[in-house]
Amino acid sequence: MSHNPIILNFHEVLLHKSDTDLLDGPHWLNDNIISFYFEYLEKIAYKDEDKFLFVSPEVTQCLKVCPSEDLSVFLDPLQVKKRDFVFLALNDCVDVNVPGGTHWSLLVYSKPEDTFFHFDSLSGRNFKHAWKLAANLFKYISSEDRGDFQELDSLQQGNGYDCGIHVLCNVDLIADFCAKYNKIKGCGKVVEYHVATKRTEVLDLIESLTK
Repeated sequence: MSHNPIILNFHEVLLHKSDTDLLDGPHWLNDNIISFYFEYLEKIAYKDEDKFLFVSPEVTQCLKVCPSEDLSVFLDPLQVKKRDFVFLALNDCVDVNVPGGTHWSLLVYSKPEDTFFHFDSLSGRNFKHAWKLAANLFKYISSEDRGDFQELDSLQQGNGYDCGIHVLCNVDLIADFCAKYNKIKGCGKVVEYHVATKRTEVLDLIESLTK
């Protein structure tokens, strides 16, 4: 479509101009932009880190509503049980057939700590969605069919549209910490500067990958 051309074909993600336009202004990020960033982390930034798994928003949405006995259909191909850290971009959409939602947060499973950690830039907003997903996944992912769930203190957004940017910044912070220390507790919080510059950083990344 000439009015919405393809900007980048990157592994499993196809970015159109309508996607990258979301990074240009004060807009809520869609599934496609977050999926792209997770693909970038897995295929380039942490391609040598087999202990990391970055789960796309589309798969996470399915996991939210999937009966526990069917989780293996989605998770076995991803070799989840072999990963030490599993990153899931979570939104508050309740319809598996409809992408999007109104708020993003980040849920991360740490095998070394047998704990799901939730990072929410609007504290409490996605708690029930994160808890429901973690409780379901524990039945598959935890060695003892149980584990801990913790809300960690996160930098709070100052507007109604930067939740997706906070997810990307939190992923950066936590993945770097996990690579160094093999744990999540003690990772600290994202700084304001990182959030303020992240849109431009991702746009520059996309441009570099098109060349």
